Amino acid sequence: MEKLFSNERINSGRQAELDLSKCLAIFFMIFLHCFFGTSYFANDISVGMTRLVSQLFGGPFAAPVFMFAMGVGMVYSKNQEAGYSIKRGIKLIQLGFFVNIGEFFVPYFLAGNLLDQWDIFPIANGLLLFCIDILAFAGMAFVLVGVLKKLHLSAKGMVIVALVLSIIGSFARFHDFGSNVPNLIAGYFIGSAGGFTAFPLFNWFIFPAVGLLFGEYYMRCTNKQKLLRLWPLALLVSVAYFVISWFIPGGFLSETHHYYFMTTIDAMFCLMCNYGVIGVCYLVSKHLPEGAIRFFSKTSSNLNTIYVIQWFLIPITYVLIVYFNRDIVFGDASLIIIALLEMAASTLLASGYKKISI
Repeated sequence: MEKLFSNERINSGRQAELDLSKCLAIFFMIFLHCFFGTSYFANDISVGMTRLVSQLFGGPFAAPVFMFAMGVGMVYSKNQEAGYSIKRGIKLIQLGFFVNIGEFFVPYFLAGNLLDQWDIFPIANGLLLFCIDILAFAGMAFVLVGVLKKLHLSAKGMVIVALVLSIIGSFARFHDFGSNVPNLIAGYFIGSAGGFTAFPLFNWFIFPAVGLLFGEYYMRCTNKQKLLRLWPLALLVSVAYFVISWFIPGGFLSETHHYYFMTTIDAMFCLMCNYGVIGVCYLVSKHLPEGAIRFFSKTSSNLNTIYVIQWFLIPITYVLIVYFNRDIVFGDASLIIIALLEMAASTLLASGYKKISI
């Protein structure tokens, strides 16, 4: 019988299914952020659209998939040095703070000056400049991986660390330290009160850690189809958990910050979903034309830039639309159109930026 895992690296280089999963994750995030944009203004977004965008595809199918794939990508990186991981992490943290300018400060000043509404995009007296979004979290995850590498911890050891952190994060979430500054500082690590973090390290590190371990096996897998054959069951069970949680008070997807401050149990179902998504993407990628494979590969390499750009474009787009049409009411159709346009614009601008920066 053929061994499922070889002693040698087999699947080196870019993997189409991983590129596709990361692209889908970032596109779902853009849809979610466009959905957030409608919430600041008059809208009649349907319950069905809210469920799909905010509580499913923009949630478990977005950030957890992106972070898991990021962990897998650490294995495929040409530079495996701990110092490189730490340096890259610091750069990502800085980039995350830059994103906060587009996400919070640009719309705050635009809405204030153009719409004379200074209260719809609060910036918490400037503290939101240091809010933890996904890029800043990714940076902290890279730094932690680098530190654990320096301690000669294996991928399995990192998963154990991540599990312990997740359990701590599960019990520590929503703690209020009494004022904004300590809540902000604690928010880098746990889901503290005050809305200063979306991705606290303790609650979310489990995704890149498990992704890293998965990547070590994936690179040596002799039969991907066999490894991923249980993807339908994984998606069925995980999506059932997600949907049920909509209707449970305090459930995983019943309120926004229950998702962002997820428990260890929530994370387990998200990891199951990650496996299912990669399985679907593997199946789909086998039937894609070469041009589509190249597109997703190219787009995947630009994801950080796409993420930065979309957070500057989306708030500006909404404020300008309302400025020129004060009576507009955003609905399902307008949300879809805006999201698709933001996806296209962010992707094109990121591609152009890469060309001129080389």
